[in-house]
Amino acid sequence: MTSTRPVVATDHVGAARATRREWIGLAVLTLPCFLLSMDLTVLFLALPALSADLQPSSAQLLWIVDIYGFLIAGSLITMGTLGDRIGRRRLLLIGAAAFGVASTVAAFSTSAEMLIATRALLGVAGATLMPSTLALIRNMFHDPAQRSTAISIWVTSFMVGGAIGPLLGGVMLEHFWWGSVFLLNVPVMALLLVIGPVLLPENRDPNAGHLDLLSAGLSLVAILAVIYGIKRVAQDGFSAASGMGIVAGFLIGAVFVLRQRRLTHPLIDLDLFRVPAFSTSVGTQLISLTAMNGIYLFAAQYLQLVFELSPLHAGLWLLPSTVFGIAGSMLAPVAARRIRPAYVMGAGLMLGAIGFGVLSQMRADSGIPHLVTAFIILSIGIGATLTVTTDLIVGVAPPERAGAASAISETSSELGLALGIALIGSLGTAVYRRDITRALPEGMPAEVAEAARDTLGSALALAARLPDQIGTELARLARAAFLHAMETTAITGTAILVGLAIVVILVLRHLKPRASSS
Repeated sequence: MTSTRPVVATDHVGAARATRREWIGLAVLTLPCFLLSMDLTVLFLALPALSADLQPSSAQLLWIVDIYGFLIAGSLITMGTLGDRIGRRRLLLIGAAAFGVASTVAAFSTSAEMLIATRALLGVAGATLMPSTLALIRNMFHDPAQRSTAISIWVTSFMVGGAIGPLLGGVMLEHFWWGSVFLLNVPVMALLLVIGPVLLPENRDPNAGHLDLLSAGLSLVAILAVIYGIKRVAQDGFSAASGMGIVAGFLIGAVFVLRQRRLTHPLIDLDLFRVPAFSTSVGTQLISLTAMNGIYLFAAQYLQLVFELSPLHAGLWLLPSTVFGIAGSMLAPVAARRIRPAYVMGAGLMLGAIGFGVLSQMRADSGIPHLVTAFIILSIGIGATLTVTTDLIVGVAPPERAGAASAISETSSELGLALGIALIGSLGTAVYRRDITRALPEGMPAEVAEAARDTLGSALALAARLPDQIGTELARLARAAFLHAMETTAITGTAILVGLAIVVILVLRHLKPRASSS
């Protein structure tokens, strides 16, 4: 028997407006969001020093990097629903304490196995923080216009964390050991534990039933299997193992869905997906982040391997796009008060498509400003779109189900990030390998040709060891092939976002502007 609980929330006229207390509470809620996104990027700079100290195997190194994101994605739905049952603030504080302890242990890890275990704990703890913060915002800001602004600030905190992570990590690694990047989390989580109980309200679903542990296990295994398979496709190409992982994940997911339909208190209220604003917004997040993260992978490599920038300098060049993405995120709520959400989202997606179009015009003699300009345009559009979709997702869900709705939103984002690397990344890799294979002169030794076909990085490393004329020509061919691969992925992103904009406008054009209820 499925739940008969209403699935569409209504913002009543005369909804209470937030006071200074709620806005200060929002500032508190941005702290864990900032750290979560920072932790996804800061580790990459520490990998060389970490590897020299702990000497992990190649497989262990992959798990050190991946396990954090795996466990966040796999645990989000369970933790979002758990917050609805035991209280969002309580779960947030439990997660903050666990995150701080795990960060401390990770900083002083003495083996690869120990670091993998603590990174796994960080992922589970992180999964408690993300839906809790968004669910609390849903229940702190009842006025639609104020809630839209609050959500834009929440989205911005993730952008800032992702951008500052490599920069702050680089500074820490200049002066301290690799574990110092984890200790950045501790004082912030301690501050959250002190002021959170004072400034944040507690709320939960008063009619929630018991947490169904079997459903929680099914959701965890299904999402982990799918993301694991996708990651393996991105790193090693399609194989029987990666294919079996993805198929098994979908089969387990189907069992999970069937079980939800029979439960009185399901882990996920599937009726939410019957609401066009909810399902379309979730799908828009998934698809737009797939396109964005796929091209970001190529742009970061292009800056480092073609323009020969260090990771820190590459991050600095991409910083303007983050700043403008924040501007897009902050302007979206203002626009949505006067313009229908479908048109704001459609305009954001079309602006993102223009950014992809500019990027597709990169040529061998194009400079860094060309790439940066393209990413600024793209970031403004995607930033605005994600703010509106997040607002719609939490706005249409009943307040008592805010945690579960927030978890679904975050899960779609995590899947989009993984799919971007796997699908868009695999497309670009295929184009690069095809072009370099065709361009290599006949008679090239097999081992040289194979190394050149692997990645742009391996081709350039090989070219540096070859005689001048041969090495220079190989580097030119590899860069040309990589540029064509980036052009192809950019054109694909353009088509994806244009098609998505049309769908969004057609499906959601009936929604009215998110005007203030005052």
